[in-house]
Amino acid sequence: MTLEDILRAPVVSEKGWRLQEEGKYVFRVHPNANKVQVKRAVESVFKVKVLNVSMMRMPEKPRRRKLYQRGEISAWKKAIVQLAQGQKIDVYR
Repeated sequence: MTLEDILRAPVVSEKGWRLQEEGKYVFRVHPNANKVQVKRAVESVFKVKVLNVSMMRMPEKPRRRKLYQRGEISAWKKAIVQLAQGQKIDVYR
């Protein structure tokens, strides 16, 4: 797994926008990635200094597609990355 494979996509949500004001960014990451790999990936891809990484697994959720069809949203892993003071990432360009 290379550093580019670890970071899947930025998570765009209301909580993510609020966390950006504190210097924290939310990413969807590879399910087998650990904190050290995520830290190295963010530092190499965005050229910033990472202070802390928090990770959590998001469970799959049941959804209904049509009237009688049931489905699920797949489980995934997210990471909240805190940057050093004064640094920021332009993820949504």
